[in-house]
Amino acid sequence: MMSKLFSAACERNSTPILQTIEPLLVDCHSLLEIGSGTGQHAVSFARQLTHLQWQTSDRQEYHPSIIAWMAEAALPNLLPPFELNIGISSWPQAQFDAVYTANTCHIMAWQEVELMFAGVAALLSNRGLFLIYGPFNYAGEFTSASNQHFDASLKQQAAHMGIRDIENILILASQHGMHLQDDIAMPANNRLLVLSKGGQE
Repeated sequence: MMSKLFSAACERNSTPILQTIEPLLVDCHSLLEIGSGTGQHAVSFARQLTHLQWQTSDRQEYHPSIIAWMAEAALPNLLPPFELNIGISSWPQAQFDAVYTANTCHIMAWQEVELMFAGVAALLSNRGLFLIYGPFNYAGEFTSASNQHFDASLKQQAAHMGIRDIENILILASQHGMHLQDDIAMPANNRLLVLSKGGQE
C-alpha cells in the first residue's frame, strides 16, 4: 500500500523504547501520542501494551500512513489519528493518563514546544506522565559528536530546528506543573525524559 510509510529509525529504536516505557505505564489506561509519524511506534507499542488505549495524532499528511499501519495490525486498543498541528489545530477535549512523543522537540520551533507543553498540561490527569524521547544538550553542550552533526543538519534544513537544552525543557515543565521523575539514557545518544504532573513524591 503506497500510503504505508516505513522508518528504519523507528524499527531500530522500537524495542528499547518499549522496554523502557512499559513499566512506567502499568497503571495507565489512556495515552496520547503526539507526532505518530509513520504509525510504526503506535502499532508496535499498542500491540504489547494491551491494557492501554493508544490515541494517535499528527499533521494531516501523516494520517494515511498511520491508518494503513493500523488497518494491517487491527488492534482494538489503537485509535485512529486526529489532526494535531501544534499552534494551529485545536487540542482534543479529553484527558489522558500519559502523553508520549518521540523526536519532536528538535523539529518544532521553540514557540511550538512551549505550546505543546501547555497543551499536554491541560490534557494530563493528576500524576499523569509526559514521556519525551529524543536527543538533548546538557549545560549547553552536545553529549556526542553525532548529536552535534545532527544539530547542524537540522539547522541547515530550517533555522528554528535544533537539539534543545534539558535545562530549558525542565523550566518549561515546571511552568506547567510538571517535574522530572527520571532522565533515562537510551541508545544512539538519545534520552527518555519522564515528567510527572502534580506534586513531587
